[in-house]
Amino acid sequence: MVKERPQYFSDSDEHSEFVKALAQVRRLAPFEGWCFQHVQAIQVAIDQYAEAALGNRAFFWNKPHSAG
Repeated sequence: MVKERPQYFSDSDEHSEFVKALAQVRRLAPFEGWCFQHVQAIQVAIDQYAEAALGNRAFFWNKPHSAG
């Protein structure tokens, strides 16, 4: 049976430790007091990884709200 990949990180609890760590780094990076350009570079790199490996650049972003 082939399972469809989750569209967003919050869609599933079955993630590898690496993907969980990336989500945590992306969430905590702005609060660590790092240089803005460093934080931005880290977030872009994580988003590029998500696009290449998981097929969705917005995988770690919050799920969009539904209309209506």
